[in-house]
Amino acid sequence: MKRAIFTILLLILSNTFMTFAWYGHLKFKSMKGFESLPLFAIILISWGIALFEYSFQVPANRIGFEENGGPFSLLQLKVIQEVITLSVFVIFSAVVFKTNILQLHHIAGFGCLILAVYLLFK
Repeated sequence: MKRAIFTILLLILSNTFMTFAWYGHLKFKSMKGFESLPLFAIILISWGIALFEYSFQVPANRIGFEENGGPFSLLQLKVIQEVITLSVFVIFSAVVFKTNILQLHHIAGFGCLILAVYLLFK
């Protein structure tokens, strides 16, 4: 149980960094000092952020993988990661971009993801 919780916490941290690496730069135009950065500089900043993502992602997968003594199969790890990715993104987009994206079809989609998790753990 301890490995499962630790794996999930590391995946949450990992996905938080990755979301900022992938989408955070879209706010640079409204940030003082970042508004005129060339694309190459933005790529380097994103790579720097992604380094932290990998620093959490790799250990999470190694600790959580059943062949390394963890509680999750490879498929289970991937589905957990995808659910966390979408959850982190929804929070990120609401807080950073102030978007109101949750509509009925989005909630239905999340329900399908929860069903996928249930089926893979059955």
